[in-house]
Amino acid sequence: MLVLGHILYMLVFVSIAIAVPTHRLAENAGLALTIGTLGIWRYGWGAVNFARAKLFIHFAHPARRAAAVKEYGARNRPAHAFFVVTTYKVDVAVTVRVYRAIFRAAAASRGGATVVASVVDVADERLVRRIFSLMPQNARAIHLIVDRIPATGKRDALAASLRILSRQCPTDDDIVVFVDGDSCPPEDVVEACAPFFVDDSLGAVTTDEDCEINDSKLFRDWFNLRFTQRHMMMSSMGLSRRVLTLTGRLSIFRASLACNADFIESIQYDSLEHWRLGKVPFVTGDDKSTWFWLLKNGYEMAYLPDVRSVSMESQPKPGFVGSAVALMLRWFGNMLRTNGRALALGPRRIGLFTWWSLLDQRISMWTTLFGPVAVLMSTLFVSPLVLPIYVAWVMFTRYINCCLLATFRPSFPISYPFLLYFSQICGALVKSFVFFRLDRQRWTRQTAEASHRIPSASERLRGLSSTYVHILASGWLLFAAFMISNAKI
Repeated sequence: MLVLGHILYMLVFVSIAIAVPTHRLAENAGLALTIGTLGIWRYGWGAVNFARAKLFIHFAHPARRAAAVKEYGARNRPAHAFFVVTTYKVDVAVTVRVYRAIFRAAAASRGGATVVASVVDVADERLVRRIFSLMPQNARAIHLIVDRIPATGKRDALAASLRILSRQCPTDDDIVVFVDGDSCPPEDVVEACAPFFVDDSLGAVTTDEDCEINDSKLFRDWFNLRFTQRHMMMSSMGLSRRVLTLTGRLSIFRASLACNADFIESIQYDSLEHWRLGKVPFVTGDDKSTWFWLLKNGYEMAYLPDVRSVSMESQPKPGFVGSAVALMLRWFGNMLRTNGRALALGPRRIGLFTWWSLLDQRISMWTTLFGPVAVLMSTLFVSPLVLPIYVAWVMFTRYINCCLLATFRPSFPISYPFLLYFSQICGALVKSFVFFRLDRQRWTRQTAEASHRIPSASERLRGLSSTYVHILASGWLLFAAFMISNAKI
């Protein structure tokens, strides 16, 4: 069935391409030239990241790991690992599995381990202690601290846990492992990550990710596709000793930095000063706050493609589209709230490739939307044959894109090309929406009461101003697409 799906897919786009007279594109040479230029730019950027990722995975990273392991072994000072785990509104079965994995990883740490479990409910506290008591004897040497705090948010929980750890007087050789309450670290996570911290310029590392989803196959395929894309982009960024985020699912920090008072303050009270929205306190996106603190203070960040965590994901809403949009709103909101201030650091400070990648995050949403909008304009005002030609082009290019992605993870269901296009267009729409509404933040596990809170007068006024500038920007996009679609060369 898998092969049959691919054959049918190729037959469809080949049939469309053959059936439509491509000479009709000459009626709108301006559109063809514009789409071609945008395509060369976007696919050229993709090819650069693909090549960099392959170079990193097969050559740069193995060499770096070998050198780090050699120096780490020569020091003969194994790192003490501090695990910080945040648990809130997670299913019991998931919590059991996660903490078992954490305790196994902590027990495998040759330098000893401390686990700080930040929980809200007393039931979770009892569950964590029960799981710990049932672990094998070697795991009971772990120093377990259960910190029960009010439900004031993940940022407060992380800050409280790090202040507890700072009183343990960690050294530069020790590490802090941030783990989400729905993610399982590999058992050898400490031994696999600690050697890299022999480099004093390294502030943190983040790892590859996999997921387990019991919801619809479409949602599972979408998540797997995103993780494959993430693996490629992270590998490309890793070549420059920088990444674009330190994921909250599993990231490892130098303990002396994670317990720095300014670092802790940046997690708990991070905010953005916006010219129109005023001061925007950050609610979500703690992983972006930790990333930016290290970036602005000149620390490098590594990606480890050979270390993989497993997270248990679920749809935040009943439908696929609603779930995808809800997650994109959070992910892209976190990205864009930090993007501007990171760009302001400049290419000399953070590296040209990292700086350009951040700039591309801001530009790509508009270039992604411009193509289909211009095609629709040409379909309406020039020739309806433009649309099937564009459909064939999209089917072909996304299929090739997915074939390249499959070289990183050999799994390629025929849903991938459709999900890739959906992610690109829907993602660009969500980014453009969030770009003008950086003050709107929401966790996907938020309560219904909080999400239906009546906004204040100032919030409504900011909402109206956001709608105005969004409509204005969209109007310019539509105007440019209209002019291009009717241009004659």
